[in-house]
Amino acid sequence: MRIWIDADACPGAIKELVLRTSRRRNLPVCFVANRALYVPPSVLVTLVRVAPEPDAVDQYIAQHVAPHDLVITADIPLAAAVVERQALAISPRGEIYTADNVQERLAVRNLLQHLRSGGLVLGGPAQLSAADCQKFAAALDRSLTKLLKQSAPDAEDTR
Repeated sequence: MRIWIDADACPGAIKELVLRTSRRRNLPVCFVANRALYVPPSVLVTLVRVAPEPDAVDQYIAQHVAPHDLVITADIPLAAAVVERQALAISPRGEIYTADNVQERLAVRNLLQHLRSGGLVLGGPAQLSAADCQKFAAALDRSLTKLLKQSAPDAEDTR
């Protein structure tokens, strides 16, 4: 199990929460970015730098994510690809993307993108708040607990 971070647009507060969780639970984290990025020295933390092309980060994560991995991303098309690969995705605001909700979120995202391109909707999401960080921390904890249970062998299987 690995935690992947779509690091180019991930807020610093969320990166810090993930790093603390990684240390506490002894889980590897991989930051994927298309620019230079500081990551603390740790055997649990890696940085993959991809070409500075649109969607290069998303493509890398989608190709390398495995079932029972967790991806932190605000990119809904990436979240859809992650869910398709039987992994979990969480937005920096704490929304957990699942097979039940990701296609709906993708449709809404596409509609809003169309409305923005026509000038009917202006602006983007609000800045990340303390409440968003708390929601993310709770979603991260719940998701990791679920994934760790799923990836652990059953007690009956070890007899």
